[in-house]
Amino acid sequence: MGTQRKSRQKIVGMSYAFRVADITQIYDTHARSGLSNREILRRYIWPKYHICEKTFYNIINASADEGIISRVEEAQRQLSLF
Repeated sequence: MGTQRKSRQKIVGMSYAFRVADITQIYDTHARSGLSNREILRRYIWPKYHICEKTFYNIINASADEGIISRVEEAQRQLSLF
């Protein structure tokens, strides 16, 4: 008898979604200046978030994840109510 795996939907927390949005915004601001990704991390992101380079790349990749994008948009809609 074969076992089937249940597909689970990953739940994304609001604080993680906001962190991804903020780090992506910082990265986009400085990426056009010609700085390397490592230099952007060292100068602008690490002093605020204290994350390593691997975590930085995971967050940049997560910014393209549909679940995180929808979570950030949902939060923006909720904040605009006030």
